[in-house]
Amino acid sequence: MWKCEIIALAAWAAMLQPGCNREKAVTYAATAQPAPEQAGLFTVSREQLGRLIISTPRRADWSITVHTTGTVDWDAGHTTQVITQVSGPISRILVDTGAMVHGGDALLYVSSPDVSAAIAAYKKARNQRDLARRSLDRDKELLDRGAIAEKDLEAVQAAYNDTATDVQNSLQTLRIFGISKQDLDQAEQQGASINPELPVRSPIAGTVVQKLISPGQLVQAGQTTCFLVSDVSTVWVQGHIFDRDLPSVRVGDLVDEFNASIPQPFHGVVSYIGAMVDAPTRTTPVRIVTPNPRGLLKKDTFVEAVIHTRTKKNILAVPVSAVLRTAENEPFVYVEVQPGQFARRLITTGEQQNGKAEVLSGLKDDEKIVEEGGLFLQFAESNQ
Repeated sequence: MWKCEIIALAAWAAMLQPGCNREKAVTYAATAQPAPEQAGLFTVSREQLGRLIISTPRRADWSITVHTTGTVDWDAGHTTQVITQVSGPISRILVDTGAMVHGGDALLYVSSPDVSAAIAAYKKARNQRDLARRSLDRDKELLDRGAIAEKDLEAVQAAYNDTATDVQNSLQTLRIFGISKQDLDQAEQQGASINPELPVRSPIAGTVVQKLISPGQLVQAGQTTCFLVSDVSTVWVQGHIFDRDLPSVRVGDLVDEFNASIPQPFHGVVSYIGAMVDAPTRTTPVRIVTPNPRGLLKKDTFVEAVIHTRTKKNILAVPVSAVLRTAENEPFVYVEVQPGQFARRLITTGEQQNGKAEVLSGLKDDEKIVEEGGLFLQFAESNQ
């Protein structure tokens, strides 16, 4: 007991000597009954107190941010399969994986008897129509001269209408096959040879992301997928939301996405929130539509996503500069317990926004903390 009194007296005497220990930032005075969360009080001189900035934590309404992860997928709204319309062997392949194509570009050619049969059917239907047309014109003249009955003309007119319908049907088949106008003009010529090759064209503009055929392969009409074309300027990020965060997330929320291998961040928008929970992960899927400049985001790329929701919460915030770390990496602040006296206080922190840190526990609204100069106190404490 007497040792403690001597130590306290010596500390008090040292504070009274104006020429001694002025270079020290703070002096430590042991207290008889320290609070459980603090080891002691630091007394700061009036001169040294001017180096500190002291403030009071403030309440603020912050948007809730949700952290999650996701994987990149192609935009299904701008991704399509290229499927051949006819059966037969592949005669030519014009593009490879990674090629940029426009809508209507020929990607490969299939040599198919279906093409020859369709063009032949069109020619026959057209010939029958032309013959019926001539018969109709001739019978009209005969009717005007009274050489035939009106019912005979009506029969010829019906025959002509049937042949015209056959022409339209056969022409529609050629259009479905993707026959170009040049091929149709060639088909109009009597005696011209029929080219059995049919081009398979891209339905949309984009990048060939998958090639699923090889030269000479036999393809089946309506069944064989030849290519996969996608507009990769926009991709989908498939994220996952836990139950605790689900009430805060809404369609239209802005999202920042990061990948450790790509220096620039990406920015997307929540476009869909799933109606079912994924059984293995017990999370709800969300779709984030993300612009993909220069195509840096590839399919199945892993990203970290921060969803900035429009849901608000009232929090206690302190400047980030006020939050220090212990040797065990635990966050703490210095609290002004009495004028000129400070104590270390462990806290629990949450999100950070605009230079402020959210305090979840360990601090009250009316307590004063060291906003600037906490490192000064921490250095002095470490030298005790």
